[in-house]
Amino acid sequence: MSNTPPPAETSQHIAPGDKQTGIKLVAPAAASERAEAISFVQMPRERSQRLDVLVLNPPSPDGDLFLRDIARVGRRSRDGIIWPQTALAQIGAVVQEASYRVDVIDAIGLGMTWEQFERYMWKHKPRYMVIHATAPTLTNDMRTTFLGKAVGTISMAIGTHVTPMSRETLESYPSLDVVVRGEPEMTIVDVIRTLDRVAKEEGALDTVPVGNADMTAPWRKLPFPDASYLSTRGRFTGLSPQLVSRALRETLGVAIRDAGGAVQINPDRPFITDLDSLPIPLHHMLPWQKYKVPIVGGPYTFVLTSRGCPAGCRYCIKHVTYQSSVRHRSPAHVIKEMVMLKELGMHHIHFEADLFTVKKEFVVDLCETIIREGIQMRWSCNSRVDFVDEDLLRLMKRAGCFMIAWGLESGSEAVLKRARKGTTVQRIQETIAASHRVGIMNWGYFIIGLPGETVETIQQTIGLAKKLPVDIALFHIATPYPGTPFYYEAVENGWISMQRWEDYDMYDHTVLSYPHLSSQQLEYWAKRAAREWSLRPGPMLTFLKGASNPATLGQLWTIGVNHIKWMGGSVGRLAVQE
Repeated sequence: MSNTPPPAETSQHIAPGDKQTGIKLVAPAAASERAEAISFVQMPRERSQRLDVLVLNPPSPDGDLFLRDIARVGRRSRDGIIWPQTALAQIGAVVQEASYRVDVIDAIGLGMTWEQFERYMWKHKPRYMVIHATAPTLTNDMRTTFLGKAVGTISMAIGTHVTPMSRETLESYPSLDVVVRGEPEMTIVDVIRTLDRVAKEEGALDTVPVGNADMTAPWRKLPFPDASYLSTRGRFTGLSPQLVSRALRETLGVAIRDAGGAVQINPDRPFITDLDSLPIPLHHMLPWQKYKVPIVGGPYTFVLTSRGCPAGCRYCIKHVTYQSSVRHRSPAHVIKEMVMLKELGMHHIHFEADLFTVKKEFVVDLCETIIREGIQMRWSCNSRVDFVDEDLLRLMKRAGCFMIAWGLESGSEAVLKRARKGTTVQRIQETIAASHRVGIMNWGYFIIGLPGETVETIQQTIGLAKKLPVDIALFHIATPYPGTPFYYEAVENGWISMQRWEDYDMYDHTVLSYPHLSSQQLEYWAKRAAREWSLRPGPMLTFLKGASNPATLGQLWTIGVNHIKWMGGSVGRLAVQE
């Protein structure tokens, strides 16, 4: 007998069967053998500690790249870009600050396969899992909750799809435990703390024995022992659904199932008023070296500056997320994160916000601080054409801004007005020209198929895109996302044609179909617009300049090939009356 002292008692969550003397397993016995004569064998098991919380960007359904962000919609990546998962790293930081062991996994960035993810789950057995779910990958994303059930994980889904579709999501996917609606950070911590507290108060365990330990009927009638008992003494089942419903029945910002299994949607949680109260995201947990854009020339990441936008665009997902109230981080808090990223090895960032230039005083203060502190980082941002002037653009350029992404949407005054864009074609032309004059690159986003669209207005949009000094132009088909005013208008008028949520993929097809413009016609015009804009000397020169960087040449080649394939997908396939 070994003289090694037994290990000290621990309060950590230990895998079932991890006892000092191993697991008692039943050896096969004849049916006539007496119960007291059945022999036992000792099978030692490795002691393993459960992870508290996993924050996850799920694996791809088919190995392709998908773009996900908790304040945006999801889609297949047409341009080979991977969006940095800073928002998940932010959640991870909040959970870690609450004294929980956390891991942040960006399976898309890592290229993690489903087999690798399944092995991860069996190895770490997280007690809680936060998953970012999007419409184009919904069933794929919910597969994570099914695997979670096998190891006793309580799963929470977040994102712009499950927030407005909480009831439908919980009814369709019984392995999902909780939907966290809206701004997620504080709600997630509240859910974890509440469930842990109630489980402790009630003496609930997230394990159950497997097999029949006392050899009573009907087990003894079998000519062989219970195979599950041979493999383990117990297994994780997670907290019971009844406990979850009792514990969270008054928790703000969640949708759950009540004691009878019906979906219960609780009142929303108020927004976080002080964004400086959030800890710096756990960037080091992300595969940030994989976040590359050829036009940037190296790894980049997102840095949050504000949440909320006062504009009233009817199609915008901000109606689901942070809505119209604007909350800013202080410039000092943003600078602190920039310095940390610089020390990590990052030299390019994108300031993430619903509208970066929503408050001119903030932008001026931030830019002047960057210049004064001598922070040498190239950065990009988004903006509206009516929220900047040329003086502000010059200051942004001096502070390191090299590119602005503009939501330009349409070249038709009528379409812009109906969408409540709040700007004009003339203002678009003036602002993009000013940005070009000060030396900032312009990335223009256009939407084909907003309400009121016709073949004539589409041609106006294409014409405007070709006139503007934009370095990159992307043409997306209008998508009526649940929770937006556009969605309710489309439902009321019967404009949506879909079989499943995965049809909400802006890459290759659309769910939108008007009586005068079918979905096939919208797809044709989106691809034709891309062809007419990109197959010109200016855009081709921009592409060739990007090819001069050896670090991103391979990615740029892949982007070019994929884009050409996408643009040519409708050629010769559809006759459109012009």
